[in-house]
Amino acid sequence: MSVNQQAHTGPPYGQPQPGYQGYQQPAYGGQSLPGAPQQYGAYNGPMPGYQQPVPAQGYFPSLGFPSKGSPVSLNSDTSSLAPNFIGSLRAPPTSGAPPPASGASHPSGPVAYSQFEHGDVQNGIPASTAPMQRPPASQPFLPGSAPTPVSQISTFQQYGPPPASVQQLRNHMAGMTIGSTAASAPPPAGLGYASVPPVSGSCSATGSGLYTPYSASQGPPPASVSQGLPLAQPPFPAQTIPTQRLPAQVPGFTPPPPSAGVGPSSYPPTTGAPRPPAMPGPPLPGQTVAGPPSSQPNHVSSPPPPSTMAGLHPGPPMSGLHGPPPPTHPPQPGYPMQQNGSFGQMRGPQPNYGGAYPGAPNYGSPPGPPPPPKRLDPDSIPSPIQVIEDDRNNRGSEPFVTGVRGQVPPLVTTNFLVKDQGNASPRYIRCTSYNIPCTSDMAKQSQVPLAAVIKPLATLPPEETLPYLVDHGESGPVRCNRCKAYMCPFMQFIEGGRRFQCCFCSCVTEVPPHYFQHLDHTGKRVDFYDRPELSLGSYEFLATVDYCKNNKFPIPPAFIFMIDVSYNAVKSGLVRLICEELKSLLDYLPREGNMEESAIRVGFVTYNKVLHFYNVKNSLAQPQMMVVSDVADMFVPLLDGFLVNVNESRTVITSLLDQIPEMFADTRETETVFAPVIQAGLEALKAAECAGKLFIFHTSLPIAEAPGKLKNRDDRKLVNTDKEKTLFQPQTSFYNNLAKDCVAQGCCVDLFLFPNQYLDVATLGVVPYQTGGSIYKYAYFQLETDQYRFLNDLRRDVQKEVGFDAVMRVRTSTGIRATDFFGAFYMSNTTDVEMAGLDCDKTITVEFKHDDKLSEDSGALLQCALLYTSCAGQRRLRIHNLSLNCCTQLADLYRNCETDTLINYLAKYAYRGVLSSPVKTVRDALINQCAQILACYRKNCASPSSAGQLILPECMKLLPVYLNCVLKSDVLQPGPEVTTDDRAYIRQLVTSMDVAETNVFFYPRLLPLTKADVDSDALPAAIRNSEERLSKGDIYLLENGLNIFVWVGVSVQQSLIQNLFGVSSFSQISNALSTLPVLENPFSKKVRSIVDVLQGQRSRYMKLIVVKQEDKLEMLFKHFLVEDKSLTGGASYVDFLCHMHKEIRQLLS
Repeated sequence: MSVNQQAHTGPPYGQPQPGYQGYQQPAYGGQSLPGAPQQYGAYNGPMPGYQQPVPAQGYFPSLGFPSKGSPVSLNSDTSSLAPNFIGSLRAPPTSGAPPPASGASHPSGPVAYSQFEHGDVQNGIPASTAPMQRPPASQPFLPGSAPTPVSQISTFQQYGPPPASVQQLRNHMAGMTIGSTAASAPPPAGLGYASVPPVSGSCSATGSGLYTPYSASQGPPPASVSQGLPLAQPPFPAQTIPTQRLPAQVPGFTPPPPSAGVGPSSYPPTTGAPRPPAMPGPPLPGQTVAGPPSSQPNHVSSPPPPSTMAGLHPGPPMSGLHGPPPPTHPPQPGYPMQQNGSFGQMRGPQPNYGGAYPGAPNYGSPPGPPPPPKRLDPDSIPSPIQVIEDDRNNRGSEPFVTGVRGQVPPLVTTNFLVKDQGNASPRYIRCTSYNIPCTSDMAKQSQVPLAAVIKPLATLPPEETLPYLVDHGESGPVRCNRCKAYMCPFMQFIEGGRRFQCCFCSCVTEVPPHYFQHLDHTGKRVDFYDRPELSLGSYEFLATVDYCKNNKFPIPPAFIFMIDVSYNAVKSGLVRLICEELKSLLDYLPREGNMEESAIRVGFVTYNKVLHFYNVKNSLAQPQMMVVSDVADMFVPLLDGFLVNVNESRTVITSLLDQIPEMFADTRETETVFAPVIQAGLEALKAAECAGKLFIFHTSLPIAEAPGKLKNRDDRKLVNTDKEKTLFQPQTSFYNNLAKDCVAQGCCVDLFLFPNQYLDVATLGVVPYQTGGSIYKYAYFQLETDQYRFLNDLRRDVQKEVGFDAVMRVRTSTGIRATDFFGAFYMSNTTDVEMAGLDCDKTITVEFKHDDKLSEDSGALLQCALLYTSCAGQRRLRIHNLSLNCCTQLADLYRNCETDTLINYLAKYAYRGVLSSPVKTVRDALINQCAQILACYRKNCASPSSAGQLILPECMKLLPVYLNCVLKSDVLQPGPEVTTDDRAYIRQLVTSMDVAETNVFFYPRLLPLTKADVDSDALPAAIRNSEERLSKGDIYLLENGLNIFVWVGVSVQQSLIQNLFGVSSFSQISNALSTLPVLENPFSKKVRSIVDVLQGQRSRYMKLIVVKQEDKLEMLFKHFLVEDKSLTGGASYVDFLCHMHKEIRQLLS
């Protein structure tokens, strides 16, 4: 039936919400929005005369999202059922008893949290592979078999001011039809919406262990979310099912079947901005938080302003619906039902909760008061936790054998072993799809980017074998004559083994006499298994002198430590800390496997406005200092004695490190230079004729008179304008030219920043970024809280495996070619990726495009070749090969995609986009591309069903939730407390992250610590990133690769607080803790071991932040609950899914 809709206005998608009290925000043109109510009275049904703001031009207010056409008329097509669909809609809270869940009875006793154990995390996202077809995560329900809801619900609020009337609230839901079945059910009773008046600065909730979420009446349009099955299975026949038809109301959803039990998540979030607090005043479901946080996550530097925000009121009581009582079924294993994270006991009725659904309405008579719309049940939409857990259970026990072409690997979050049998391990290369379209037309139609995330020097777990080193002597590796591809398992030997045909370009090449070997009856060489390059996907060749600079074998690299000794660095204790640490750290310089000591030489420089070089030659009794004050024309005042062997010069070096803090103890010099410091290191390496790395410890904006001098250009007013992109660009081209010189010499720069104010990371980061180096940032560095994190980062940075003077080239078989590259490197031509240094954590992301047709028979091949100098000065080639399938059917493409890799690529693409386009344009392009990917699937691969159903490909069902996390990240949607430097830092960091790091960065891992089994090694099962999952009687840990938050609920048992923090009450827990106290009890040991496990999985030492519920720091923590709506205007997961559905429908119509 078609419903005439009265427009409900909400602000355009992705914009901050107007009219929150105390949180003035400009409208589109910069002026504040008219007509937003200051405060809402208690909501008892429609309010006459409630002023609504005027809708923004070009937006259809019924959904509060940008829209191209008119609002969709609601067509309740309930008789047909999509082959696979999810979920049940939830009614919003009304006064009275909670509605029972039809189709699921609640046990009265406690329910176990989860029977799954949480293994160690390694790598991935869902993959339906040819050999290993993953079972579908959703199947149809037949009447009589009732699913149990997946544990816990995620919050969900509406965009913009609340609807003025029930009619508007209903219109807000219109525009989606939802397939419904007899098993479709309102969710379990009492799903905890707080409806207690919050007091400013505190929050409370009645009768529930809940952690005051937002009101359920705040709702966007629902979407029928159905997940497309792997198309290997026939669609299910449609079923005609009687459903309630309500005026202007959307029929229900069914929750997913138990193939989706709840389990641990691991990995990513956004960083920075917090989630909305509620406003003081009349009873509102919500909560308030006031005051700025006193400590920030790793990259966040300045505290947000206190802000308050209006919560919305529960809808009117439900009436006029009657019907039979729902059938009950026992819960199924693996789905312990929980309300809102109150694990165990089911709670009784909640205040302001609707009563049971009395039966089917009478269509002939006029309806009574209109019922409130159903709410999209967060448990009915795809859950990252569920997908991760399923993959662990299905694929974590068997080794991943790489012998088969086009196999989709397990997820990055699954702990699995790899057996190399001819294709590179997924630890080295992951692709967005393992089955690529045969033609460019098909690729354009699907819009799925074809990309590989390559981590050439990735660290392997101890159980896996490192790549073998092959030495072919003076003749060097065997290569194709035409395209210069290296010998690999896919080369075809012909003519009895005398020649081989290249698998990349089809050219035939003579086999060198020393390499000749006979073929067996299958055409394979008889030494096939003796040669790594014929039987393995990854291996190394020893390079000959032809592969070396100036045809000379390289000298082992050098490390130069360059320490800022200006007033700030000395006063904070940083200089003394660095000098003390270096005394012992120099014993741990990287070395080749069997070497007694490292071949790396070291040098030392200190600087403020001038540079001080130190002669630490072993024959000296005391170190000598030489000052270069002419910073405009930098030179190195000594050659002999500057770069030395640590063991030979140990006493002189120790003496120097003791003297530096004393020499500069009384300095008054506050100004620093920066570019001359890099130039000095570069000149020293040039003079020594070697590659190397500069470790620069720097504290402030370089304003002293010198080359590369910078000015403070920070301007928050540029955010959300066309000039915002200038904040991400370097303010001078000087550093780009300097980076080019560094790359030519093999001089890599690692930068440790300790800012107390703006220091222009976008500009200072250019040289580290383009030389393949790293940036570490410790805002407002304080010795007592930050030294542990800094020292851990420094130790790992100095000790990790690095390849110097590196060049990487990616070759492909005919039909596709590498067209675009993302990462920390420099390119002087279109094919060679040049890096002064490449470490074991860095990735290079490569995008491929078609330049011809591919064939299903031969597939497609990639070969990544990395030429580099090892830390012992050995020139090597590391080769990684990967074979992919090709398809003529879109269904095969969608069945073999890897969502985590896709998100990694899309984030990098978007983060590069902000350098040249307005952020809004970048966001819109991301949404549009993903809508096109999903619309193409819907149109070409899903079986016909009502347009009102959202159907997602099985292995892309998490694309909307993860994409929303990218859109809400600080680079694309910063909160008021996120500084320009934070955004530039995060932008550079993400650009060279691997897939496991972006996964946990964008969707953080949230673990209930109080559920941890102290007698087991397993991590507790993760829960979804939403405030609704938190119980105030529990303690949770959230990690995103940069920070670890420990959130303590206000009602946590005193004994737990004593065991973990060593204090007797909640109020005594200190926010200033940077490590957990070492206490001798099982709970403390377990939590500290969990923290250690997580720290060990990440490339950087995460900052620990303790957050008490209702504390001012909590706003910061809530920013990482990425399934909820964010204070900066970012959509909740449910809202965004509805928005994506609308975009897809528009594309299809």
